[in-house]
Amino acid sequence: MAQDADFHIGSGMYDMTGPAAELGMMGYSMPDQTTEGISMRLRSRAFVVADPVGGKRVAFVSVDTGIIPQGIKQEVTRLLGSRFGSLYTEKNVLISANHSHSGPGAYSHYAMYNLFMFGYDETNFNCVANGIYQSIVRAHTNLAPGTIQIKAEELDDCGWNRSEEAYDNNPAEERNRYASNTDKTMTLLKFVTSAGVEIGTVNWFAIHPTSLGNTNKLISGDNKGYASYLFEKEMGTNYASENTFVAAFAQTNSGDVSPNILWGYPNGVDDFGHMVTIGERQYIKAKELYSSAAEALTAGVDYRHQYVDFSTESIEPDFMPVGMGAGNTCSAAIGFSMLAGSTEDGKGIDIQEGVTYPYEGTIGTNVFPWSFTVMPEDQACHDEKPIALPMGRIRPQGIPLTPEVLPVQIIRIGNLALVGLPTEISTMAGRRLRETVRQALGGSVDYVVIAAVSNAYAGYMTTREEYAMQHYEGASTHFGPYALNAFQQRFFGIASDMAADRDSDAGPTPRDIKEDQTVNIPGVVFDDKPLFKRFGDVITQANASYNQTETVTVVFWGAHPRNDLRIQGSFLVVEQATADGYIPVARDWDPETVYHWQRSGVADSKVTITWTIPEGTPPGQYRIRHFGNWKSGWTGAISPYEGTSRVFTVY
Repeated sequence: MAQDADFHIGSGMYDMTGPAAELGMMGYSMPDQTTEGISMRLRSRAFVVADPVGGKRVAFVSVDTGIIPQGIKQEVTRLLGSRFGSLYTEKNVLISANHSHSGPGAYSHYAMYNLFMFGYDETNFNCVANGIYQSIVRAHTNLAPGTIQIKAEELDDCGWNRSEEAYDNNPAEERNRYASNTDKTMTLLKFVTSAGVEIGTVNWFAIHPTSLGNTNKLISGDNKGYASYLFEKEMGTNYASENTFVAAFAQTNSGDVSPNILWGYPNGVDDFGHMVTIGERQYIKAKELYSSAAEALTAGVDYRHQYVDFSTESIEPDFMPVGMGAGNTCSAAIGFSMLAGSTEDGKGIDIQEGVTYPYEGTIGTNVFPWSFTVMPEDQACHDEKPIALPMGRIRPQGIPLTPEVLPVQIIRIGNLALVGLPTEISTMAGRRLRETVRQALGGSVDYVVIAAVSNAYAGYMTTREEYAMQHYEGASTHFGPYALNAFQQRFFGIASDMAADRDSDAGPTPRDIKEDQTVNIPGVVFDDKPLFKRFGDVITQANASYNQTETVTVVFWGAHPRNDLRIQGSFLVVEQATADGYIPVARDWDPETVYHWQRSGVADSKVTITWTIPEGTPPGQYRIRHFGNWKSGWTGAISPYEGTSRVFTVY
């Protein structure tokens, strides 16, 4: 059925699964958590919305990855500029990580975020940047007249506050305004063309994708990536197509929200089952909202963007806690409790959260003797936070360990405002920031959603009261106790500019340090195999037959997956025999399959492929094929290979 068109809308998706072997994973900062295969592929999901009357357009992108380093945003906008000129820039493109902790890392230009991966990986950087770029190109190409419906409802039993003590330190009057200590609202958009074609959906819901713990070594989008997969499977998404249905489960104020409280710390045994549970709950609610969404966003598109040096921000009294005068932010630093990790999701070293300054007892001198070399003015600025690492002061080659010049961004689609925030943010801090933006925009919007972990990355942000408790989140708040106040001030400024239809000051230009990376992760030297064996030969063969829900396991002599990431492809395919030949029924992005890589000796690789046969699989004959590429130690040439299991029967 034809519909009126308030916008031109387009959706696009692209594979950005990085090196599936021997690369540190981004999220938990565990040196021994390196990739060893794929549970589900990672994807970038983009939506372009253009105003056919005013001519402005915006792009929102949700990415299956831990963070969006500033260098990634710079590279994506550089690629877009080469193709589209000034149509897409840093100002109107908002790139948000879903914050999965199970993707390959080492793709930041700032050393802090590559530290536990032991260097920078150009292959993964290019993979992530290109995946985002290609998804936006596809969304642009697919633009068509259409409408956007919106609906928001609460989702229960899908995320719990992991820092209740810190949350409870917020004023009682403020806490009493809310029914829960987490934000339970899921806000969903439904994109439909004027021809009645449903092209995609995106929702924002506050939960950490940390169902998979820090012992997992398989690449996965975690619970949000799994929810996307379920929705896209339901809608018949074709991952090989340039124009197909896209379902993004994006991130918002989940800084203190865990998926694990109900069943405890991830144990490495039940994690995938817990991921399925939390992913299914998000998917089911999203389907409910999608099916019943009827309110259309009003017309109009706008955006504002500004860079701010948050290490030197002076905060006006209007944005400081009541009764205080002006304030200021601090040079970036983390506290001791950050090193403890989130003790509900990803433990660090063996200390408790909640270590404050001045120290109780002798923890400072006994455990962290270097902390007393911190500049006194920095410790005074950070107040309750005992500084463990002053990232802003440590400047190898003149570059701090983490960025200090960061973007603030608002994009408006009709009566919806998306707040692009370059940090993780706690529940209450998110509520305060949303209200700040809502007040500045006046009556021009009905919905304000925080798009967290967007455009750059600089740790966490909590309220002043939560910061005082110095749990993991407060200790990870880089710019001191009044960081939230500084961000509120700046977002109020650009929101006021938007409301008054005036430009925002661009602010200081952040450094571009792509060419300054000196510690690089080496690539594959060569691949080998046992004498008289070929790449793709089967080591462990499939059984002759299986029942539904049983697992098929086949082991191949393979090669390093870094040789070819097989973007928009697969390292495996499960095929069913038919009268017309073999047809694919599962690939490495389907959660019932696992591609697992293991080094054998110096340069040999064993590849184990498993397929847990879904209930309802048609009885018949099946086989598993493995695809890869091996690198010659003599010529350096990279050549394809493949292997095939025996044919087996499924009953």
